[in-house]
Amino acid sequence: MAGQRVGYVRVSTLDQNTFRQLDGVDVDRVFEDKASGRDMNRPELEEMIKFVRDGDTVLVHSMDRLARNLDDLRSIVRRLTVKKVRVEFVKERLSFTGDDNAIANLLLNVMGAFAEFERSLIRERQREGIALAKKRGAYRGRTPSLDAARAAELREKAASGVPKAALARDFGISRETVYAYLRSEARTRSPEPG
Repeated sequence: MAGQRVGYVRVSTLDQNTFRQLDGVDVDRVFEDKASGRDMNRPELEEMIKFVRDGDTVLVHSMDRLARNLDDLRSIVRRLTVKKVRVEFVKERLSFTGDDNAIANLLLNVMGAFAEFERSLIRERQREGIALAKKRGAYRGRTPSLDAARAAELREKAASGVPKAALARDFGISRETVYAYLRSEARTRSPEPG
């Protein structure tokens, strides 16, 4: 009996769209994370790993959607293949079953390393571009996620004990951004003269 075809899609921010990642790929169920791939702390990834069974196939658009670094990529693929789940990367046209030969394992390592290398090149070019723009006076930084009134509201709710995860959800920002707003308030408060 053939198992289920399970899709996994991921984007880094809430406003990005996952639609194109598995467009035209036949799947029975999709797990979708809107979180950074820099680590494995992603709720839908964990749910997907718990959900799949022997004989299922997990389909992912590309290796960088599953993990941003080689260690995490190998770990996730291993966790799935140990459960006798097949992992297919659509863009790279690669499949892994756990019964893979030395060539398949080499391909996973090489392709994963290239994806990690490509990501670091992108970050490096981005930093260089920002530095050049700053020299020209053309760089203004990112637009703040919250205006001053919303930021004040967030700080007020945090001070009253509302959990950071709930604040992130209510304000449509990441927990990291919640903490950044709270840190920036602490920096702007100057100590009383003594």
